[in-house]
Amino acid sequence: MLDQIRADLAIIRERDPAARGWLEMLCCYPGLHAISLHRFSHGLWRSRLPLKLLARCISQVGRALTGIEIHPGARIGTSVFIDHGMGVVIGETAEIGHRCLLYQGVTLGGTGKDHGKRHPTLGENVVVGAGAKVLGAITIGPNTRIGAGSVVVRDVEEDSTVVGIPGRVIHQSGVRINPLAHSALPDAEANVIRNLMERIDELETTVNALRSCLDDVATDCSLQDDRGGESQSLKDREILEFLGERQPTVGDQP
Repeated sequence: MLDQIRADLAIIRERDPAARGWLEMLCCYPGLHAISLHRFSHGLWRSRLPLKLLARCISQVGRALTGIEIHPGARIGTSVFIDHGMGVVIGETAEIGHRCLLYQGVTLGGTGKDHGKRHPTLGENVVVGAGAKVLGAITIGPNTRIGAGSVVVRDVEEDSTVVGIPGRVIHQSGVRINPLAHSALPDAEANVIRNLMERIDELETTVNALRSCLDDVATDCSLQDDRGGESQSLKDREILEFLGERQPTVGDQP
């Protein structure tokens, strides 16, 4: 038990730059408190004695004290860090591998009312961003990052990055991730919109070329010429703002 607490303290110091000392971590980290209480209640839950009700009561005490709800039947590995923690829910048959990192608002939930395995399994070194939902008896491979607010309902292979609703794998590199590099998550929606804008530009260029050909063939029937080709209408400007890009102005140098 003491070795597990030492490992939990070590992972907090490693992954939270705000952690300044052992006493502060012991007193002010609800994730540490919730996991420590869970390990005690989990031991009662697995006991051959009829102690499951007591285990559930202890888990409810932990929920009231920390805002983190962990069913005593869940299996949690060593060096697991629940950062901030408020609103985290971990179901009965969930399994969390070693060195996983969960942020506030994460749900490891079940789907349906079937008995048996109905909650997700997280491999080692999985990072689950704030507000993400991982639902069902699925497996998240080791060294995977799940973006904040994502909803994952299918198995994910190892070394992947998952974002969106429903969760989509957008990166698979085989490189060990930095759990604190939140800005490194790609924006799948922005990339799709950017690709669509490039396609629109290509189509506008083709249309303008066809207009030029028609003008040459039928000079007596002129067509309205609008050869912008940059797809920079008012709607396009809104798209550019969404992408975080500045629209060029008249005074900008080419």
